[in-house]
Amino acid sequence: MSVAQTREIAAAQRIENVRYAIRDLALVADEVTRQGHTVLSLNVGDPNIFDFQTPAHLIEAVYRAMRDNKNGYAPSPGITEALDAIRAEAARKSISSVQDVFVTTGVSETVDLCLTALINPGENILTPSPDYPLYSAVLSKLGIPITTYDLNEHDEWQPDLVDIQRKISSRTRAIVLINPNNPTGSVCSQRMLGQLAEFARRHNLVIFADEIYDKLILDDDHQHVSLAAVAPDVPVVTFGGLSKNYLAPGWRIGWGIVSGEAAAVKPYIEGIHRLLRSRLCANHPEQYAIKPALEGPQDHLMEVRRKLRSRRDLTVKWANSTSRLSCVAPRGAFYAFPRLDIPETDDVFVKELCLQKHVLVVHGSGFGQKPGTQHFRIVFLPDEQTLAKAYQGIGEFISQRYG
Repeated sequence: MSVAQTREIAAAQRIENVRYAIRDLALVADEVTRQGHTVLSLNVGDPNIFDFQTPAHLIEAVYRAMRDNKNGYAPSPGITEALDAIRAEAARKSISSVQDVFVTTGVSETVDLCLTALINPGENILTPSPDYPLYSAVLSKLGIPITTYDLNEHDEWQPDLVDIQRKISSRTRAIVLINPNNPTGSVCSQRMLGQLAEFARRHNLVIFADEIYDKLILDDDHQHVSLAAVAPDVPVVTFGGLSKNYLAPGWRIGWGIVSGEAAAVKPYIEGIHRLLRSRLCANHPEQYAIKPALEGPQDHLMEVRRKLRSRRDLTVKWANSTSRLSCVAPRGAFYAFPRLDIPETDDVFVKELCLQKHVLVVHGSGFGQKPGTQHFRIVFLPDEQTLAKAYQGIGEFISQRYG
């Protein structure tokens, strides 16, 4: 009997540039753990692995839905009570020109669907640098070249309007705005939002407004303003979900709110719904948490913001008093993005830090950054004692390695 020769099955070339540094670093942490060490993980933005709990009334709503056998398929756009609650939330955010809402399997799917429904080969979407790596991963999967615009570290990580203007071309279809930003924690001013909206008007662009952290604003003198509220005439898709504000990332419930002039966005909405139908539906019973989340008690948010504010202050004070580090204070979310002054790359820094001090952070180059700069992202979700221990290890590592 002849034996067939085994041939290697190659992966598609278009995914060669798909990277997700946050999870890719787990391989290094696993090596350290196998050696018998405990890793202090400051790399993943998952509140539930620290001292944060999903609000009880949301758990009860999902349990009740499961008990009532809401375990089959849901309508592709989402269940009616969830869609109505999202529309009401949009109104509270002063988004006045809502044309459509839909529920997705986490904001990750919202991003994937909305980018896929918009972009054609040869076109581009401007994404911030640094940014959350999902955007570049989706674009790489679609075979679209990555085109970034700078966030200005010297202006509290606000978008660099000059760079955006320079990057917009006849092939540009959209601008991504992550506000509050991951990984920097920056929050856009209303003036900046208005200027971004004017670019969209002038060049007929969609704005993807990722506002998944909109309720996690850490300073009393800052407030979150939705871009769609500032520019009701501009085509905007506002992303939201339960993961961060409502401490339920594992439920994978997100949503999109499409606003703008009805005639302008109608064909785009139809394209989004083709994709929604093709993947059947988002998690069904978990959708029953959307209404109680958005319309029920918000008490947990005060405690979450209190904890995060204290941990942010500890983080910024430590970074700005440590040799070779500086840090712009984050205004929202739970990330800090300190700058490194070291003679080697930040990916080497992060790997060696984990191997030697057993502290896991994410290298800035995993999110994009200006050439010639080095950063790393800290997730400051752990309690102050854990953070202090981690920061002591990072400080010792910097002192021992770089002097």
